[in-house]
Parts: sequence; C-alpha cells; structure tokens
Amino acid sequence: MAPTPRLLLLSVGLVSAQYYNIDSNEDILAASKTLAYDLMSYYHGNESGQTPGILPGPPPAGDYYWWEGGALWGTMIDYWHLTGDGTYNDVVTQGMLFQVGPNRNYMPPNVTASLGNDDQGFWAMSAMLAAEENFPNPPSDEPQWLALAQAVWNTQADPDRHDDACGGGLRWQIPLANNGYDYKNSIANGVFFNIGARLARYTNNHTYAEWAEKTWDWVVDVGFLDEDYNIYDGAHVGTNCTDINRAQFSYNNAVFLLGAAYMYNFTQDTKWEGRINGLVEATLKIFFPNDIAYEASCEEGMTCTADMLSFKGYLHRWMATTTQIAPFTAARILPVLTRSAQAAVKQCTGGNEGRTCGFQWESGQFTGSVGAGQTMNVLAAVSSLLIDNAGDPVTSEDGGTSIGDPNAGIGSGTIGNNLPSITAADRAGAGIITVVVILSAGAAFAWMGSSKWDTVASGSS
Repeated sequence: MAPTPRLLLLSVGLVSAQYYNIDSNEDILAASKTLAYDLMSYYHGNESGQTPGILPGPPPAGDYYWWEGGALWGTMIDYWHLTGDGTYNDVVTQGMLFQVGPNRNYMPPNVTASLGNDDQGFWAMSAMLAAEENFPNPPSDEPQWLALAQAVWNTQADPDRHDDACGGGLRWQIPLANNGYDYKNSIANGVFFNIGARLARYTNNHTYAEWAEKTWDWVVDVGFLDEDYNIYDGAHVGTNCTDINRAQFSYNNAVFLLGAAYMYNFTQDTKWEGRINGLVEATLKIFFPNDIAYEASCEEGMTCTADMLSFKGYLHRWMATTTQIAPFTAARILPVLTRSAQAAVKQCTGGNEGRTCGFQWESGQFTGSVGAGQTMNVLAAVSSLLIDNAGDPVTSEDGGTSIGDPNAGIGSGTIGNNLPSITAADRAGAGIITVVVILSAGAAFAWMGSSKWDTVASGSS
C-alpha cells in the first residue's frame, strides 16, 4: 500500500476544538474513547428487562428503528479495530447475536412490520465487517460472522426477492403487506451489491462478484445512478420505476463507493477504478461542501429523520475504508475526511459536560440536535482518522478466521420461514395469538401512520 495516508493527515492543519483535541494520534484515541462512551450511553439493551441489540424504539416507543442497532455495532466494531479498545466487545457480540432470528439470517419475527432489505442488510454488513477485521469470533455453538453475512446474502439473492418489475432489482420492503413493498430503491440494492463484493473478496468466490456486477448494472439501467454518478433514492414499481425520486443521501454514495472499491480490489478491472473515481468526485461535490460532511437533502431545513441523522458516520467510515481497499483514492479522500472531522468535533460543545455533539457540522457551533446518530457520526469521523494505522480488511486466505457457510440462509428468506416452531406449550397458551396478530394485522396496518413510511420520499431506510 502506498505510504501516503499518514503524511496526508499530518499535512492538514489541525485546529483544536473547544472540548476535543485531535491534533495527534493520542488525542484522537482519547477523543474516540470519550465519544464511544457517550454513544453507548444511548444503548440500554444490556440492562435488566431490556432487549439486547437494539436502540430504544421503534417509534413511538423510541427514536430508532431496528436497523440502526446493526449500524451501531458496525461503528463499534470499527472503533475496536481502529483504537484497540475492547471495552465494548462483549456487548457488541451479545447484541449482534441476539438479533439473528430463528433462521440465523437477521429476520427476527418481531420486526416484520418494518423489515426492509436494507434493514436486514445493515446487520449483515456489520457481520461482514466483523469477519474482515477479525473481531473476536462467537462461541462455536453460536452463528459465526461470515456465515451470517452469507445467510443474508443468500436470502436476498433468492428468486423470491427478485421479480421482473422495473427489469429486476430488490424491492425496499420484504413483506408484501408492508407499505414500501411497491418501491425499489438504491439503498436496498446498494447494500446487496456491497455485501456481494465483500463476500467475493473474502471467499474468492466469483459468484458473489457476478451478482454484484449484475446489481450495479441494474441500478444504472433503471436510472438510479446516472452518468455523473449522482445516486437517487428510488422509484415505484407501478410506474415501471420511471417516477424517480431524485433526493440524494450520503449513505447511498458511500455504500456503492465501498462496494466498488471491493470489486476493484477483487477483480483488478480498470473499469472499477473509473467508477470509484467518479463516485469519489460526485460524493465530495454533493456531500462535502467546504470539505465538511453535509446531508444535502435534509440538513439545510433540518428536516432529517432519525435515520438520516446517522448517515454522516457511514459516509466517513466507508470512505476511509475505501482508501485501504483502493489506495489510489487516499490522496483525494483523506484530507477532506480530516477537515470534516475537525468541523465535527468543533461543534461538540453541548450538554452539561460541554462535549455533546450535534448534527450541523458546517455551522461551526452546537445547534441542539442530539441523539445516538449524531454521536455515532462524530465517533466515526474521529476514529477513522486512525485508518492508516489499522490493518487492511482480511480474507479467508490472508488471516481471516471467521467460519463461513455458503449454504446459510438458503430457503429461509420468506417471512413464514422465519417464524419460530410452535410447541405444545405455545398451542396451549396465548403467545401464538400475539405472533399471528403481529404478522397479519400488524404488517397490514402498523405502517399506515408510520413516520418510517414518510421517509420513502426522503431517504428510505
């Protein structure tokens, strides 16, 4: 790998923030540790009576949908990898394993009423990350990281998830009854593309790469990704995906960029180098005005949902990893990420301790928007400054220890297949009635007033 990243980071004039100082590696480590502590204060799943793996929610019970728990664990796995701090590793493992569902494919029945391909895929990306970074493996009698990523990929590659509407592609939602099932979008297909590219590199199995290539081509053909590398939210199948919602969100660019980097690394095909360069330039232009991360479709008027308030973190993390997998991007990406991280910590001046982070980094001041997503963003931005000191993502052939199962998840991708088996005790009790209600009336009606459906026109997580 070219020895440029650290030199680039040092060459950018770093300026002390009011609370956090990130002038040196030691400062970055200290800031990351405090930010991780503050982020985990939003998590209660390891407390008595709480549900492991998820942040408080979903609305109206709390601010966060199920998928963001999976995103949290990806952030904390990266935190461990970048800093070496294993304080939260046991909590991460507990949360990741508790949510796998009865078929070990991240389709727990209790989230059916809001289960999207993107939601399931975010958990899989965190499992894939655990395999790539050699995060401590679960006990041998528990699901393994690589096998979990393969299980999700297999459910999403199943013919049941693909149809001829709009010429192919995954729908946003998985259950037919969910609002959003009639919508095909960039994030669902981007996550599938991303996981496939990474599985190809990790396992050296070209089938995953062929699917990734096919997914990229479909996203381009349907018009979600244009010739200038703008990536649009999605469209409805009833119009043959011609009513494209042209809202742009940073996690779409980031998920495709990272996937393209893995495809380049695996195939060494120069076409992926061109695609990466195009995505980098488009992403920096749209989402880093003044070299500071900015959520273009919602930040100006602060109409961002809780989902969108976490996107900057994935943007920083996945762009940083891109510089490892496709090192030719480092000179363009790393100085921008450094300046953006400086802006991020500058506004972390809220709360009683004077270190609570907000969302509007470009404002230069704390503006009062607080939450798990806002804190996760800053942790990702700061810890990612250590990327050049961290090992590259491994594969099964160069140090990867996670156990895979290429058949994991096959045939388990439909909602009915993810119901737990019914025992005699179940039949005698009322528990089964609850399950039936959730999966029928709940799936049909719970979404009608859901704020999550409102995001279909503005970031369909």
